[in-house]
Amino acid sequence: MPENAAELRNVRLQRGDVVALDDVSLAFPSGHTTAVLGSSGSGKSTLIQLVIGLLSPDSGSVTTLGESLGPDNLRELRQRIGYAIQEVALLPHMKIRDNIILPATLSGWTDEAKSARVEELLGLMQLPASVLDRFPHELSGGQQQRAGLCRAMMLRPDLLLLDEPFSGLDTMTRRSIHEQFLAMRQAMPISTILVTHDPEEAIRLAEFIAVMKSGKVQQFGPVEEVIDRPANDYVRELCTGITGTDE
Repeated sequence: MPENAAELRNVRLQRGDVVALDDVSLAFPSGHTTAVLGSSGSGKSTLIQLVIGLLSPDSGSVTTLGESLGPDNLRELRQRIGYAIQEVALLPHMKIRDNIILPATLSGWTDEAKSARVEELLGLMQLPASVLDRFPHELSGGQQQRAGLCRAMMLRPDLLLLDEPFSGLDTMTRRSIHEQFLAMRQAMPISTILVTHDPEEAIRLAEFIAVMKSGKVQQFGPVEEVIDRPANDYVRELCTGITGTDE
């Protein structure tokens, strides 16, 4: 595993008339969770789409798992990346079991290997086995998010990308999933990039934080450093009233 799970160097990306990322340089340490924190339009989702190769920069370079993304290696690299988004994106016509195992099915896993992995993931996410035979619309929002995380983790990825995965959930459900996410990270250490607009969530779940505004990085560093020594008024305002990692 390279020292950095992903790295952007002097990346610029313009979408229409908007500069989504403006000379962004960031390195995401392997084996840790880094939160990309910012309001809507700050460029944080664009950043994660670059890391997985859904977008390409206008200038600068992006390295993921030690490799530059390109047509020759994109499919192979994506098999090493788990990806979960706010909308969950479970396929509505497929039962939860088939949704979760889909990456493994496409990768040619045996039925025995898929079943063993599903059982392991259900335990970590505290999902009852009964959900496997249901369709997505028959699950609560929290259960759907847990199932989405199971699918993202199915292939034991080297890098997990989470784009606002817990937004839209009620406070109690979100806290419960936070606990399960932390337990999963402890059981299976994995490099994670978490995109969020919620400072509390970033501080609770991450070890490093990158604060973004208008396509620029305002500050990057360990959680405690960003809280205790904010780089500017914007970062200070985000962290006002936040003194620790407990919600």
